[in-house]
Amino acid sequence: MESLAVVKMLHPLEIKVLLRFAQSEELEAAEVLRRLEFNQGQCNQAFSWLSAKGLIQEHERASRVHYELTELGTELQKNGTPEERMAALLEKEGPLTLPDIAEKLGLENRDVGSAFGQLAKDGMLAMDAEKKVAFRDPSKDRRVRKTRALLDELAKKESLPNESVNPEDRDIILASSKKRGSSKGVFRIVQREEISYRFTSQAEKVRKALKSEGVTGDEIGALTPQILENREWETKGFRAYSVNSPAARVLLGRANPYAVFLEDLKDKLVSLGFEEFDGPLVETEFWNSDALFMPQFHAARDIHDVFFVKEPMHAKAIEQPYLDNVAKVHENGWVTGSRGWNYRFDRDFTRRLILRSQGTVLSAKTLSKAKIPGKYFGTVRCFRPDAVDATHGAEFYQTEGIVLGEEVNLKTLLGLLEMFALEVAGAKEVRFAPDYFPFTEPSVEVQMKHPKLGWTELGGSGIFRPEVTKPMGVDVPVAAWGLGIDRMAMVSMGINDMRELFTADVEQVRLRTRR
Repeated sequence: MESLAVVKMLHPLEIKVLLRFAQSEELEAAEVLRRLEFNQGQCNQAFSWLSAKGLIQEHERASRVHYELTELGTELQKNGTPEERMAALLEKEGPLTLPDIAEKLGLENRDVGSAFGQLAKDGMLAMDAEKKVAFRDPSKDRRVRKTRALLDELAKKESLPNESVNPEDRDIILASSKKRGSSKGVFRIVQREEISYRFTSQAEKVRKALKSEGVTGDEIGALTPQILENREWETKGFRAYSVNSPAARVLLGRANPYAVFLEDLKDKLVSLGFEEFDGPLVETEFWNSDALFMPQFHAARDIHDVFFVKEPMHAKAIEQPYLDNVAKVHENGWVTGSRGWNYRFDRDFTRRLILRSQGTVLSAKTLSKAKIPGKYFGTVRCFRPDAVDATHGAEFYQTEGIVLGEEVNLKTLLGLLEMFALEVAGAKEVRFAPDYFPFTEPSVEVQMKHPKLGWTELGGSGIFRPEVTKPMGVDVPVAAWGLGIDRMAMVSMGINDMRELFTADVEQVRLRTRR
């Protein structure tokens, strides 16, 4: 293609790269961002377009891990971590209970509980017989000091490459990183594929043509009222406009393939005799966690981190007698044969409003009105502040369900899980592994073989503990599961990245449309 013809096809972003970099220079994203003041998206577009036109070619490619601060990390860098603030408070006021510490520091009970757990593990703090927290060995604050140093360094540098971080600091970062299974992430792990480019010989010809034609990359691409008012059109050039551009295609509408998959899932379960349940997206801590025997001040609740509702913060009331029953189970085990968690149940905290983080909340609410024997399911939209990647999302769907009956046992549950993996997801291989959940015993994780990603967790399941069923008036075994519908759809639809289920790329969606 002649150089002049290429010039007419160039976007201003491409023109600026060609004119501001010499033929012999190596193109790297960081330098383009600095020199041309592009954002990352503009830089990526310029590289993609120049490469497609044969004006640049890839020189080197390397995948590198970097560490950054999350929003929470930035906040903690300014205001102090819960561990720092707890230590400072105890140094000033002496031994205090966990609820008192939470109230004085204005922190959530779960954050105070997690901070104490870590400092107790380090040997810095301990709890006495009166349930008061005090210093055990103030000198064992190395983790607190190292965390503070990392926060300050990242606040200045914005990003740290993995190779520049020593093993001890790396362990601290990984333990507090924004990932599934952690609480609120302080650090973010970013996998960056860094690519450098070199100009091709054609680029030099195009560069000369640009200079010959007087093209700068600052030409006007759209005529606006401001340009007319300021009369900029008199002194600036305009980008070429092609009247030969093809008209947009007229395409018929079709059902979204993922929506079709969800409908098919419901149809299959209803045909098997299951009744469907549903509920609100906004729930209370009571139904999301407390009714599932998850202690209010324990690190076990960290695996179910949540989004909090800002206004209103609390529900007006929790249904009785379920509130009293669950409170007694947490405090002393009530009539379940358990010893409970042996702490004072917080009836204000339990009313805190959140976006539900798991479909099991609906299973717990259904227990009180379920028929025995009975089978129930739901397709439930859930929310967790997880890092988004190929198999995780901040918003996701679960198929949640319970089976109640005198004859229900683990064998019943495993048969159902195998049916989901083979018949619904279309997986070729399935396997089970022991797991832990505060609300089931035994607990089982079901895994399926993805053609490309390998063994992938489909979800968790188990037999509800008496601490969950008895407060709701149920005295028979209950098998329960919560499985990732998004992951089942990945296998069924031949997708390798969960984000493709929700892509805005209509062409990709159209390719997977089945009807």
